[in-house]
Amino acid sequence: MSDSEIIVYTREHGLPYSKGLMAQSFMATGLSPEKAYNVAAAVGRSLRRRGPVVLTLSDLETIACETLGADEGRDLVARFRQWQELAQLERPLVILIGGATGVGKSTLATQMAHRLGITRVASTDTVRQVMRAFFAADLMPEVHCSSFDARGAVRIPLPKSADLYRAGFIEQVKSVAVGIDAIVRRAISEELSTIVEGVHVVPGFLDKTHWGEAVVVELVLCIDDPERHRSHFYVREWETGGVRPLQRYIRHFNHIRKVQKYVLAQAEKQGTTVIENESLDQTVKAVMDNVLDAVGASRRQIAAEAGR
Repeated sequence: MSDSEIIVYTREHGLPYSKGLMAQSFMATGLSPEKAYNVAAAVGRSLRRRGPVVLTLSDLETIACETLGADEGRDLVARFRQWQELAQLERPLVILIGGATGVGKSTLATQMAHRLGITRVASTDTVRQVMRAFFAADLMPEVHCSSFDARGAVRIPLPKSADLYRAGFIEQVKSVAVGIDAIVRRAISEELSTIVEGVHVVPGFLDKTHWGEAVVVELVLCIDDPERHRSHFYVREWETGGVRPLQRYIRHFNHIRKVQKYVLAQAEKQGTTVIENESLDQTVKAVMDNVLDAVGASRRQIAAEAGR
């Protein structure tokens, strides 16, 4: 049995087995919290029966198959192996989540941070707010308006047929992208995994020249159905106690949908993954699939470079 086959030391440094930490590891593979805790509990029962021994991946597969069923149990172990590879890469993980206002970016970022144990989460709205403090409205008007109502930021003459809302949004994205690039560069230099979410994470506007030093996952979240998208604003107003006033978003809903259309077009042009946010568990699993694929690609790249 190789060291890589050992996943739990039940008496390492005198620490007891932690069901919570084990469950979090399983959730990092995309498993739902309920199923992750069920498997972690089954692992704990198995370890208590055995005494102070180690748990191998073969043991885990047996327990997972008994708890989840054969197919899902084997899939969990395969994904767990992939997840272990990230720590071996010694590269930070950077997840970039774009999408229009109200599609669930902040909620997804929070869930991903919890499951992956990432402590640094940045919002592009915060980046824009910081820029507002340093640049007056007459100097940089694009950061002083909402992403879905940035028509006033357009400072060059455009044809009457031009969409000022889209043009203003593009100007805003170009400005905020500078701050996003700075966050990514710092994450890479400090080797600290980071999640960046926001409407300004638009494919084609970020500097990728330094991304090879990290495992970077860029994706766009969307909601195809307009009514389901609209309902998110009602839920958000209730959850925030009116901090984000509903009527403002509803009044500009058509412009928000136009922003989504533009961002999706950019994603298609750049070959960026688009995920339909139908349910949180499904969306988290889809993101983890992309993360694990990126880990595998990074490992293959490192192996290829080493073999030259």
